[in-house]
Amino acid sequence: MPTNPTNESGKEADHDGVKEIPQKIHEPAPKFMYSKCTGRRRALCIGINYRGQRTELRGCINDAKHVFAFLIRRRGYHAEDIVVLTDDSPHARSQPTRKNMIDAMHWLVRDARPHDSFFFHYSGHGGRMPGLDGDAVDGFNGFIVPVDHKRHGYIVRDEMHAIMVMPLPAGCRFTAVFDSCYSGTVLHLPYIYDHHGRLKGPRVSPRARAHWATPADVISLSACKDSQTSADTFAGGVAVGAASYAFIKAIEMHPNQSYQELINNIRAILHPKFSQKPQLTSSHPIDTHLRFIF
Repeated sequence: MPTNPTNESGKEADHDGVKEIPQKIHEPAPKFMYSKCTGRRRALCIGINYRGQRTELRGCINDAKHVFAFLIRRRGYHAEDIVVLTDDSPHARSQPTRKNMIDAMHWLVRDARPHDSFFFHYSGHGGRMPGLDGDAVDGFNGFIVPVDHKRHGYIVRDEMHAIMVMPLPAGCRFTAVFDSCYSGTVLHLPYIYDHHGRLKGPRVSPRARAHWATPADVISLSACKDSQTSADTFAGGVAVGAASYAFIKAIEMHPNQSYQELINNIRAILHPKFSQKPQLTSSHPIDTHLRFIF
């Protein structure tokens, strides 16, 4: 989310400073298995407005609550299988502190089995810092921002990947939606697709791709490119994140769409007002004409 939530901010840098070239996908990696999504379902929804802080946002708490309701109403999730962390909660364990967020991430993927389906949604501030490990082609490492970040720090993408992606077995589905600034590759997935369903240039080095490879079926939808900010907007007079709103609306309008159709429909909803370009990344090469399920 941008620091000023009422305005669309952030101009797109040219290709994130990375030349977009055809991506080679022949590097050795674990054999993956598409998930049938017929097993257990769990979800984690995080919305942080940073209430009382200088960089306070408006719509993120609403996003988490809307996604919670959407998963139950449209996707058949049970309330007891969804954890919601928001900074308006009166309960200490439901505050989006760094510790609570990390604990909830571990809970989300605990005892994962083939064809389980796990859903992660984050709406709040995001950022990026110079990377020191050489994994990223653009030289930056993305992160998300807990409510207590001034005291306890950020959660960087390597940490999220290690907790929520690496433990997953083949055939287990993990779907993430990040409504935050600079979130294009924040889950550290090596394959990124354009709105035509084509692979774009690499965002991680071949060495890193081999190191972070997984046999699970992992998909991430992010609000914008790594160089862009993500906007807040209003829907029905209520403050919401533009990308969270577009994700829900696109699926409600087209419940049986393909991956490519989903990213195009999200972009179509955003395009009239916002320059941010939502991104689709994955842990493995995907056929973007397959039906999107989670």
